[in-house]
Amino acid sequence: MTTESQFIALTDRVLRAIGTALDDAFDHADVELDWSENDGVLTIDCPDASKLIVNRHVPNRELWVAAKSGAFHFRAEGGAWRDTRSGEELAVVLARLLRSHTGIAFDLPALPGPTD
Repeated sequence: MTTESQFIALTDRVLRAIGTALDDAFDHADVELDWSENDGVLTIDCPDASKLIVNRHVPNRELWVAAKSGAFHFRAEGGAWRDTRSGEELAVVLARLLRSHTGIAFDLPALPGPTD
């Protein structure tokens, strides 16, 4: 993934995959969770009045996550999106954040990486 357009196309797929997983997981839950995606920014409105925001950062070719517990930067490495500090995968971190904001165990499927 070297060009800006390739990065944008890939991150569009990632954000759509997250949105689909959210819809699937919370369709049968007793929790109200709304999300929206606009121009590379996915906003998740949690029932505790907090927000989780996943957005692409084109200059660094990263996905960034903002939560009340902190900020995380993910870079595509080895077919997965990995936190630049901890090495954890994006799906794992998002699942943990969603669990802490909603109280529901949540598993995200593997997210599209640069080799998918």
